[in-house]
Amino acid sequence: MDLKPEKIQRVLSKYKFRDVAIEELQKIHRIFPDLDPHPGTYTFTDSSQKDLLKLIGVIPVKYDGRSYNIPIQLWLLDSFPFTPPICLLKPTSNMVIREGKHVDAKGRIHLPGLHNWDYPRSSVVGLLNEMIKKFEEVPPLSSKPTEDTKDPHELMAFVSNLQIKDGDNRHLSQQNIKVSVIGGGDLGMACVMSILSKCNVDKLVFIDLTESSTKGGSTDLEMFHLPKVQVSKDLSASAGSRVIVVTANSWSSEESYVKVVQTNVDLYRGIIPSLVHFSPNTLLLIASQPVDIMTHVAWRQSGLPPTRVIGAGCNLDSERLSYILTVNLNLHKPAWVIGELSDNKVPVLSNVGLNSNGTPEIARSNSHKPLLDRGFGLMKNQGQRSWSVGLSVADITNSILTDKNKTHSISTLAQGWGGIGAEVFLSLPCMLGANGSARLAGVSLGPEEDSKIRTSVNTLSTLMSQLRI
Repeated sequence: MDLKPEKIQRVLSKYKFRDVAIEELQKIHRIFPDLDPHPGTYTFTDSSQKDLLKLIGVIPVKYDGRSYNIPIQLWLLDSFPFTPPICLLKPTSNMVIREGKHVDAKGRIHLPGLHNWDYPRSSVVGLLNEMIKKFEEVPPLSSKPTEDTKDPHELMAFVSNLQIKDGDNRHLSQQNIKVSVIGGGDLGMACVMSILSKCNVDKLVFIDLTESSTKGGSTDLEMFHLPKVQVSKDLSASAGSRVIVVTANSWSSEESYVKVVQTNVDLYRGIIPSLVHFSPNTLLLIASQPVDIMTHVAWRQSGLPPTRVIGAGCNLDSERLSYILTVNLNLHKPAWVIGELSDNKVPVLSNVGLNSNGTPEIARSNSHKPLLDRGFGLMKNQGQRSWSVGLSVADITNSILTDKNKTHSISTLAQGWGGIGAEVFLSLPCMLGANGSARLAGVSLGPEEDSKIRTSVNTLSTLMSQLRI
């Protein structure tokens, strides 16, 4: 693969993981030499643009005894390979897109491998092999029909429902289950007690940092000798943790909000790399404030894939909203609150019922919007007390430890979702299991909801640009 042209080098220089991206591109070329790199400008649905690298070419697909070359285009986001590519069909003038479960009307390709992307377990080579397999079952393109030619080989077969397969994590239950909570105070203590009550853990390590402004509770835990709890002030005690919950905050007396947040960033710089060093296979769950910013910071500092760095985000609001809709308003569908944990968060509804086995998605219909808005209004003044957040953190932790694949609205890397071009973290519906998080597909929101999301993207991007990570 020729990556030497100046234009390609200029685009690659802006990639956050340039060396890793180049290594992945060479792997792709060895298996799929018909895919060539080209620089280009990608336009997201919010009209923002970014110079990116794209792979253009064909993949070989066999269907009903015939061989076809399917033209595709893969846009690689600047956080590649830690985020999946945007995959598109590129039909020629004599081809027609066959819309189905894996391909939409605009040619956007949707596959389980994209939903469950988790580098380095996931790769473009693996994704292309999955794409070939799916297209061999159901060809995504056909020739434009004429009066004289109607080839039955070009008719699309029935498309079965998309099934996201659970990873085989049965062996996890046989391993020692260890969780660590980093940071004391009311929230740290609430997380400890809630996790002990909700989750089946073999050991829970509570580390009360002296540098944090949220200290306290460790002495009480030591005095009363709670079973399974180890109290420490040394980060090395967290070694081998399946999940690490970070509640530490370091609020300063600075008047500027940026400077206040910077003190938290500085605190994280001293703990996040160490935590990952001691537990390289862990999943980081951030509960420090502001949660969307601090989750983003933790991801940048950790070097972990974004599927393994998440924030508590709007999970508590989402659980409250679902409960109100079910108990008070008799609407038996899961609901999520998405976006920034601020006044700009918005409620959305699932397309499946509470007891459905189908893959959940955000519903596109507005028929339930009045009830959804009413339920959202009923929960607005409930606040986020430490015990409430602790219970929410325990619920998220339990879904990870038990490989539950429950959908939570958690703070995650939102780049590429719903046309978001910026690298920001927002609360989005994600399926959570032992391998981390997998975002649900993005959908078109209403004008009001979309405006709030875009405002949050701009606000968070501006704040991140002012911080020294």
